[in-house]
Order: sequence, then structure tokens, then C-alpha cells
Amino acid sequence: MDKPSLPPIPRSVFWLVLWSFVLQVAMIGVFRQYRTRPIEDHFAFGWEMGRVARSIALGQGFSNPYGGNTGATAWEPPLYPYLMAGVFKIFGIYTYASAWVLLTFNSLFTALTTIPIFLIAGKTFGNRVARWSAWGWALNPYIWYWSVHWIWDTTFTPLVLSLIFLVALELQEWSGLRGWMIFAGLWGVGALANPSMLAFLPFCGLWIWRQRFKNGLPSLAGVVLSSAVFFLVLSPWLVRNYEVFGRFVFLRDDFGLQFRLGNWKGSEGMLMAYLQPNLNKLEFEKFQRMGELAYAAECKRLAFGWVRENPGRFAVVSLKRFFYYWNGVPKDSDSRAPWDFRNSLFLATSVLAIWGAGRALRQKLRGAWLFAGLILTYPTTYYFVFPHARYRHPIEPELIILVVFLLLQTGNQAQRPTAS
Repeated sequence: MDKPSLPPIPRSVFWLVLWSFVLQVAMIGVFRQYRTRPIEDHFAFGWEMGRVARSIALGQGFSNPYGGNTGATAWEPPLYPYLMAGVFKIFGIYTYASAWVLLTFNSLFTALTTIPIFLIAGKTFGNRVARWSAWGWALNPYIWYWSVHWIWDTTFTPLVLSLIFLVALELQEWSGLRGWMIFAGLWGVGALANPSMLAFLPFCGLWIWRQRFKNGLPSLAGVVLSSAVFFLVLSPWLVRNYEVFGRFVFLRDDFGLQFRLGNWKGSEGMLMAYLQPNLNKLEFEKFQRMGELAYAAECKRLAFGWVRENPGRFAVVSLKRFFYYWNGVPKDSDSRAPWDFRNSLFLATSVLAIWGAGRALRQKLRGAWLFAGLILTYPTTYYFVFPHARYRHPIEPELIILVVFLLLQTGNQAQRPTAS
């Protein structure tokens, strides 16, 4: 087979995409989500990405993630800050118009994700699950929250990851090399937007190889080509980082701080925001004085030192992070309570999605292990750093499909007549 076996997309799905987009944009206006908070010199407008975008728009290059003059940076991946910078150049830095445009882009990304959701669900669980999954995503107010409220890559990442998931399903039977090139290109774009998704890459690649082996299709040439394309997509950013820092920096360099924000004295498994340079004057002065790479290395040294001195505590807070990832973080960031009933719906969808994955595995349905692998691998970084509700959002499309699959199967079983 030289091309994918995707079914035609019904017109109703395109109408869903349109209505989803229109309703999200309407919500931006009705709830005035474009009115970003001006405190801290508009830091909440894109946070570190917004600061970098401002520097680009001012002609200072990819730099200054916390303001001031801290120099060139790789604190964030490049894709979304450059998008923001382009909007800033046209509509103004930290203006309501720029917020409108960026939130509209976010809404478009969310609406378009309806299409791969429909195709993934149809290919794995059938047309009925596909239809309900598309509706469940496109007209879901919880999904819209991230579109109309959060200026970040939060809605772009699910779109790219769902496209990767769809291409992975197709590569089971897709002969030739074109599919491998698309697969690699999508992974490259995804990594430049959110490197955290790379946690899923090894499992995804091995799953494709196994499925192709079972179907009698070769994979070696495709793996070599896709690897080359992947690094070709990344290479401009990697070369830039080497030229700027004088050493190899892979995509971003803020791991030391991120690890310390979840692992330090008083850690309870949540973000310790008071250690962030934008909120802690002493930390910002250290960042400015030491430079970005040295500061990140120092944060890593301190955090790993704490882990070595408190291995039992680290294990406990990592288990709590696992729970918070799937249950939702307590609303009070200082709360030590293991349970927050305000997150019950968040937890319920997590349980239903995992239950759906388990049922699909038991029934040996097509793509079941790919769903399971995504659930097992994607969140692992956050179990050891810190959780946030938006960190589950990139895999939300697949979780919704699994929830719909489970509910429809359960409903069908409940409707079956019992023997008299």
C-alpha cells in the first residue's frame, strides 16, 4: 500500500470543527479572556515564552526569559515564542489585539484536533466511537478552557501529537518511505514545540516496527530516513544553540530549575513557585549573575543533592505527583491533603480512560498497545518534576477516545437482553 487507508471525513466533522472554532472565539470575547493581567509587567501574558517573544520583537533575538538583560536563551523551545513574536510585531507587544490573535490561534488548533481524533477513533474502535469522540472533543467546555485562557503551546501540542498517533497507526501497513518522512517531520515539529512529548517516541517507534514486522513489511530504511529527517528538522535550532552557548544544548536547558521546583526543602509533590526567578528576587539575581547554563547546573546540583539526602521523601513525593497528574493538583498549592474532591471529574476521566485502555488490551483491538504506551510513557517526566492540570492536556484527545469507547461498550452491554 503506497498511501494511507484513511476513510473520507464526513461533512459533519468539518461542521464540528467550524462550530467549535466559532464558539471558542465567542468565549474569548464574552468572558474577555484577551484582558491579560498587567501585573509583573505582563508576565502572565505567555510567561517565559512571552518574555522571549518580546525580546525577538524588539530585535534582541531569542533571549531574556525573565526580562532584564540576561542574554541569549534556550530556556524554552523555539516554535511558540517565534509565533508569539510574529504576532507581537504585527499587533503590538502585550496588547489586547495580540492576545485576541494568539487565543484565536489556540482555538483553531483545538478545533482542528477534532479531525485526527475522528480518524484515530474510526481506525481503532469504529465509526460510532469516532463520531462521539469528535463531538466530545469539539464541544467540550473543559477543552476550551486551555484555548481561550492559556497563551502557551498547550493547544498546539495535542494537535501535533494526535497527528503523530494517526500516522503511527497508518505506518503499520504503509509501504514506501513517504509515511516515514511525514512521521519524522511531525516529531521534529512537535519537539520544537514541546520536547516533553519525546518520552513517547521510543515506544511509538518500537510499536511501529513490531506491527510492520508482523505484517511482513521492512522498517530499516524507513527508520534510517526518518531519523535523518527528524534531526534535519531540529538542526537549525541545535546549530544556533551551539553557536550561542559554545556547547551542545538539546532543544532547551531549563531542566535543572524545573527539577528543583519540585524537589527541594518542603517539597509536597507540587510546584514550589516561590523558587522561580520571576517571583524570587534572589533567584533572579543568581540567574543574571551566573548566566543561564551555570544557573541551571546549580539548580540541578542542589535538587539532586536534596534527592540523595532524602531518597525516601523523594519516593513519597514522586508517588504523590503520580496521583496528582491523574487526579489533578489540589487547588490550594500549599495543601497537604492527599485528596481534593473538587478534582473528582478530572480523576473520573483519568480512571475511565485507563479502564478503556485496559479493556481494549484485553480485547486485543487494533492500536490498543499504542494507546497504552502513550499513557505509560508520556507523563513520566512529570512524576519526577511537578504536575499541572495542563500537562495532561497533550494526551487528552486519546484519553477522550478511550473514555467514549468504554462508555459505549458498557452501554451496549447494559442494553443486551438477559436470558430468561
